[in-house]
Amino acid sequence: MSQGSQGYGGRMTDGTPRTAGAPEPATSAETPAAPAELTSLERTALYKSLGNPLRRRILDYLGRHGEANSTVLARELGESSGTTSYHLRKLAEQKLIEEIPEKSGGRERWWRSLPFSHTAPDPATMTTEEYAAAEHLALLKIEVDTRLFRRAHEEYRGPQGWAQVQRTGTWMTKSDLHDFVRAYNGLVDRYGHPDDAVPEGARRVNLRFYAAPDPVGEWEGEPTGP
Repeated sequence: MSQGSQGYGGRMTDGTPRTAGAPEPATSAETPAAPAELTSLERTALYKSLGNPLRRRILDYLGRHGEANSTVLARELGESSGTTSYHLRKLAEQKLIEEIPEKSGGRERWWRSLPFSHTAPDPATMTTEEYAAAEHLALLKIEVDTRLFRRAHEEYRGPQGWAQVQRTGTWMTKSDLHDFVRAYNGLVDRYGHPDDAVPEGARRVNLRFYAAPDPVGEWEGEPTGP
């Protein structure tokens, strides 16, 4: 599904864990029910990093400007170079950014963001610590998404403008919905451009996709849902 405005080009598939309370801890630090490559401990560290305000700002800056070192980030973000250097190293450990060897020399290390994609597992399979980190990150992202939603409406200038807002409702099976999500991701890949191949006239566009099925029940006397 990201992270600031997720300007660093990350893609995260996730949701907001229910706030009524954390699930029972999984019996293992690993969550075998989830197809993700990361362990629960690794996901927890990832969610904490993405939920850290300064690391989010660093990722956003790198996504918008391409590269930076600790001195540049310290100046732009109003922090000490020691602080930005520490957080850069932590982001690199999680493979969210990488050093630019051809520009780095001595103590001057330059960094750039890496392509990022992550699918969160079912919250019910998370350990208590992972759940708390995921919930904190999700709530931060909802704040960002809400601001983007308002901006899209405020900046809408018709169907030929840059800002677009689409809504619809239709009947789908779960299989239909999953196929639709795969097709949506395919369209993002087809029409999006990587940071090193941005065509003239392109702008960074923030995209969000949500699918919320109606609750299982009745509508006009007819059963809905499985």
